[in-house]
Amino acid sequence: MLCLFSPFKILIMPKLKEKKLTIKDYEKLPEGSPYQLIKGALITSPAPSYYHQEVEKKVFLILYENIEKRKNGKVFIAPFDVYLDDENVYQPDIVVILKNSKVKIIEKGIEGAPDIIIEIISPSTAYYDLIEKKEVYEKYGVKEYWIIDPKSKTFEIYLNSENGFEIISKAKIKGLVKSQILNLELNVEEIFE
Repeated sequence: MLCLFSPFKILIMPKLKEKKLTIKDYEKLPEGSPYQLIKGALITSPAPSYYHQEVEKKVFLILYENIEKRKNGKVFIAPFDVYLDDENVYQPDIVVILKNSKVKIIEKGIEGAPDIIIEIISPSTAYYDLIEKKEVYEKYGVKEYWIIDPKSKTFEIYLNSENGFEIISKAKIKGLVKSQILNLELNVEEIFE
């Protein structure tokens, strides 16, 4: 087992001859461990910054008011496991499951692709959120993928179509973004203030 360490993350990668890690390996970790299983490797990053958490809180509260309070589904905030396959267990920042969704909410998290995944990127997670995880979310049928970058104050919404994820709404610093799945507009300036 190869273990790489940097100030931003610890990456535990199997050696080339070793098999990739699976859900069974992941579930042996202590509860609350800050790991995600991404394509068979355990990935961790530092705790989110204050500003990251402020942005996450604002988005969560908007979604909670518009979904859960109206009994249209459930909204979960990290850390909350999303089991996609044997080598991919993620902890997105925010997860939305609508009322008639086919995913299973279980004691340890969610099995299957949620309707909406929201990732708030940071320097230590950007590569995974923008490339590795995005590909897997697309493959497994996440309907909308929201990427929020607090540093550049950008908010993008991707819709999963027959051509894969396509950007349907985008704003930087101010303006509105609109979720097609929720028929909901969010004021970007309020989220980033």
